[in-house]
Amino acid sequence: MSEHNLSRMGTDFWGSPLPVRKEEDQPGGAASTGNDDTMAPPVEEPAPPEKMEDLQAELDSYIGLAAVKKEVKNLINMVTVYKLRRDNDLPTTDLSLHMVFSGNPGTGKTTIARIMARIYHALGILSKGQLVEVDRSGLVAGYVGQTALKTSKVIDSALGGVLFIDEAYALNGRAENDFGQEAIDTILKAMEDHRDDLVVIVAGYDGLMDAFIHSNPGLESRFNRFLHFDDYSVDEMLEIFKMQCRKGCYELGDGVEQQLREFIAEENTNSISFGNARGVRNLFERILVNQANRLAALDAVTREDLMKITTRDVALARGLEEEPECGAAQKSRSTPDAPPAGAAEEDLK
Repeated sequence: MSEHNLSRMGTDFWGSPLPVRKEEDQPGGAASTGNDDTMAPPVEEPAPPEKMEDLQAELDSYIGLAAVKKEVKNLINMVTVYKLRRDNDLPTTDLSLHMVFSGNPGTGKTTIARIMARIYHALGILSKGQLVEVDRSGLVAGYVGQTALKTSKVIDSALGGVLFIDEAYALNGRAENDFGQEAIDTILKAMEDHRDDLVVIVAGYDGLMDAFIHSNPGLESRFNRFLHFDDYSVDEMLEIFKMQCRKGCYELGDGVEQQLREFIAEENTNSISFGNARGVRNLFERILVNQANRLAALDAVTREDLMKITTRDVALARGLEEEPECGAAQKSRSTPDAPPAGAAEEDLK
């Protein structure tokens, strides 16, 4: 970290407050890039630094991620002590702020990258604190000479914040004429040229990320802080589902919670294909479809009906019950039951 970084911290180390931002998957601070070779990702105007107390409280509120939370707090403490040593004219060593995130899909890597950008901004390390999220398709072009230009545009949009490269191992050359290495070289140069105001976080699967970092001496020298994201337990994924319910003002009916735990355990036979928190959100959406179908068949729907998730909604999502035929449902709404044979005329009035 340079003297320039620390000078931006000012006397108010924790910064000024910012209205609480809600997410998740967390604030929309990430600018995602696609295949447009001519335009850099849009970047919002920089927000004022947030209070570190608020950021730490938000970090603590995330479900699971115990080891990740501990490492992030260690980093915050290291930067704080670094500043104090400089203020007291004591020798310091440079801190490596670039990071490697490894873990299966849906384990919170993007979420933590977003809050890291905001933490670095609050600490005075980054001038803006935005997150620019990109993958191979947003960096590598198909023709000679275009990849460096395309990658440079993405880097320019990330200056003052964090460049988050998902599935970074895909940049490793796939063939003799692959331009992934050109993107890596451009990123490494930018990390050196803009070391005062750019942090790069690369992410992906465990073994593949390890091989990627050790495939290039330049990567090895710049990335020495590794965070592993464990898979969520069934109980943690159930809590994520309940969190989604609280955000959407849904309530679980009698017996639904145990049924959900069983449903998650059944679906999560492979954490990679299920996707951890991502898989839970998919289940949540499937259950809401069944709730909507059930409510659409009612003549009148109350506020409580709109909020309630029932065991039948979950059972249909699990495939334990068959959905009623559309015609039968419509008939029950639009036509009365046929009168019993032999009913008197006055009985029908």
